[in-house]
Amino acid sequence: MKKIILSLPLLLTMISCEATKPAPQSNEALRKKADSLATELSEVKSVLTYVLERGMNSSFEQVKKEIENANKEWDLQLEASPSIGDPKAKIVIVEFTEFQCPYCSRIAPTLESLINKYPDKVRLVYKHFPLSFHKDAPAAAAAVIAAQKQGKFWEYRWLLAPNYNSLNDSTFTAIAQQVGLNMEQFKKDMVLDADKQAIIDRDMKLGMEVGVQGTPNFYVNGKRQDRFSPELIDQLVKDLY
Repeated sequence: MKKIILSLPLLLTMISCEATKPAPQSNEALRKKADSLATELSEVKSVLTYVLERGMNSSFEQVKKEIENANKEWDLQLEASPSIGDPKAKIVIVEFTEFQCPYCSRIAPTLESLINKYPDKVRLVYKHFPLSFHKDAPAAAAAVIAAQKQGKFWEYRWLLAPNYNSLNDSTFTAIAQQVGLNMEQFKKDMVLDADKQAIIDRDMKLGMEVGVQGTPNFYVNGKRQDRFSPELIDQLVKDLY
């Protein structure tokens, strides 16, 4: 915060001095200069608002970079991951998540409700992002990938979500039975082998590239959402449909 407060008067002085220069002969040039100054002042306002809301102690350029990343539409490689909802939906939610995270567990029913509420308007895409200190999360990821091989990813995903504190082979096989999987095949496929680890690593690499730092982390239509909520999706549905 200190860096921004100290540098802001200098920035405003520069803008003020620029504005007091003799007006160009061309009206078009004058209009462009006015537009440029308006853009600079808008950037200052955006950065100050961002800092005040977050209480960040960062330089102007650091905060500006944060804002740019927050507004960037990332390529999230949608077709590489399981999804539910209309593939042509105008609203695409990408969730970076895992099964040992209690917050991920709590929001899973909300996501399921959103898909049930807007089956033709919202698409949900799943990305694996097991945190390093959640030792049982990779095995859970392998189990849901095994269910995916039998076409039951989402049924398995919803039922496994509440079991964040009991992720073990007994839980995995019990849920597989609930969703009607071929148990012999599932028990072979649930092993965390090199192929499944490669899927997890691919999603983890993408997540780190787009700024994922924890779970769950959401992107809506390619943009990171620090305050994801059902109300956000409700509003988007109203705006886009």
